[in-house]
Amino acid sequence: MVSIRKYEEKDYEGVCYTCLHSEDDDDITEEFAEFVLNTFCRYYIDNEPENCFVVDDDGQAVGYIICAENFDEFKKIYDEEYFTRSISHGESRIEWASEAYKLHEKYKDTYPAHLHIDILPQYQRMGLGGKLVSALSDHLAAKGIKGVMLTTGTKNVTANNFYRKYGFEEIEIYDTDIAFGKKLV
Repeated sequence: MVSIRKYEEKDYEGVCYTCLHSEDDDDITEEFAEFVLNTFCRYYIDNEPENCFVVDDDGQAVGYIICAENFDEFKKIYDEEYFTRSISHGESRIEWASEAYKLHEKYKDTYPAHLHIDILPQYQRMGLGGKLVSALSDHLAAKGIKGVMLTTGTKNVTANNFYRKYGFEEIEIYDTDIAFGKKLV
């Protein structure tokens, strides 16, 4: 039975796998996988597992929503530990990693938390994304976090419509990204 639950340490590999395969892309080099995991995944499950939820299918994490509740605390650790790992991945990847959180920094006072969400393709379009958003939103609101945000590509119409459906408002379009925010308290 598929359900939503809090992240547990046993979910680490499943979350990493989902991060790399949520777009049904099996042709990922090991070097690129390390870059993506260090830029968009590992900080959250290493440092803020209490702010992470998974889609569980018979004990296996097949989707997730991962979150940093305070941008300034996130940025300090991310820059020191995770961004530095990107240096070995080349100039274009360093630029990508350094740009990944610019909009989050700009809106951190209104939306101090930010999230990433991914679900394996065979579990998409089952209402699980909405349940993940609700679980995280309720969790953050109970902690008194006033807002959460994310960025996604301007051409990702399906994702953009999903975020709007679940209460996120467009706050800025920058280059090829859209920043969405949701006020919680």
